[in-house]
Amino acid sequence: MDSMVEVLALIPARGGSKGIPRKNIRRFAGYPLIAWSIAAARQADCVRRVIVSTDDEEIAEVARRFGAETPFLRPAEFAQDTTPDLPVFQHALTWLAEHEGYWPEVVVQLRPTSPIRPPGLVDRAVEILLAHPDADSVRGVVPAGQNPYKMWRLPHGEEGPMTPLLQVDGIDEPYNAPRQILPPVYWQTGHIDAIRSQTILGGSMSGKRIYPLLIDPRYTVDIDTLQDWARYEHLVRSAGLEMVWPGRPRRPMPKTIRLIVSDFDGVITDNLVWTDETGRETVAATRSDSMRLRELRARGVEVVILSSEPNPVVRARAEKMGVEAIHGIDIQEKGQALKQLLARKKVDPAQLIYIGNDVNDLPCFEIAGWAVAVPDAYPEVLEAADYVLSRPGGRGALREVCDLVLARMAEGSIPV
Repeated sequence: MDSMVEVLALIPARGGSKGIPRKNIRRFAGYPLIAWSIAAARQADCVRRVIVSTDDEEIAEVARRFGAETPFLRPAEFAQDTTPDLPVFQHALTWLAEHEGYWPEVVVQLRPTSPIRPPGLVDRAVEILLAHPDADSVRGVVPAGQNPYKMWRLPHGEEGPMTPLLQVDGIDEPYNAPRQILPPVYWQTGHIDAIRSQTILGGSMSGKRIYPLLIDPRYTVDIDTLQDWARYEHLVRSAGLEMVWPGRPRRPMPKTIRLIVSDFDGVITDNLVWTDETGRETVAATRSDSMRLRELRARGVEVVILSSEPNPVVRARAEKMGVEAIHGIDIQEKGQALKQLLARKKVDPAQLIYIGNDVNDLPCFEIAGWAVAVPDAYPEVLEAADYVLSRPGGRGALREVCDLVLARMAEGSIPV
């Protein structure tokens, strides 16, 4: 790849999303959605600048925090529900030329709604574009899930005969043919487009000669609804895909587990407290957290509660669950308390799972072999976690971890 070619990554992210309000800065698997596309650009060898085009100052601030530039705010007329990509990209290129004298040769578009990308995707797209002087652009594609040769038009509505959408030379009735003999077709994804700037300024987001970048279909993600959001977060958690991460790459569950340590407030409880007129405090927890602890102990895995909360409710709940509790420790000394616990039990930190929700859990995250956060944890905790649970604190978070560990043991991937 020519290292002298100026490549700009441009990420469009308007503030007025209707389907999922504020979706570009909503946290996806622990990070703001836009951070995933910024990371893909920043980790590419070929990209010189990463710019987010947005009309929203809050999105701009988040983008800057994750390493992108926001030299301008997009005008409102280019941030409507029906605004296509072309005027957005033309505005950005024109602004950069007029205000900075900056003229990139290649523009890479990274849509925030396709956050799961394999490493090296951006570099491969630009490499294909530069290797073919006749190419106007390169677009990411995956094998299509539905075959258009088996699709129909209804020119007369429901009152008349249908007509096939497409015909195939040599096959009289492609809609009746086996899928295997039909021409392969591909679906364009939102993962990446690499486009020559002259193509954009000439009036097209793709030009006429579009080269493909074939992407593994397992990475096919296009977030449009909250159902999509939940499904693709599960994909991040469980599919084992190699992907670009906005922060430190997340570690897998350790092969050997001997100890699970959990915070109390916000993990065993929902972080709320009820106080009566005498000052007596009560909390709520779920019985489901206790259901599989005996199975874990039988397999040599111990569970301990570690909390800075001085209230005796911590010890009372731990006794009911049948686990050890260490509580009332200084909020600044939680990491040291965890080290002492590991030394006392002679457990390698690499064989420890720690579950937390607040910033005082971060020192423990640095010690543990696998750091787990509840989904309603504080932002810094979500970003530092190796795994983000689907169950919130006080609603089965510990049970979810127990189930994960026991399932791995049943698969034989974790020694008993």
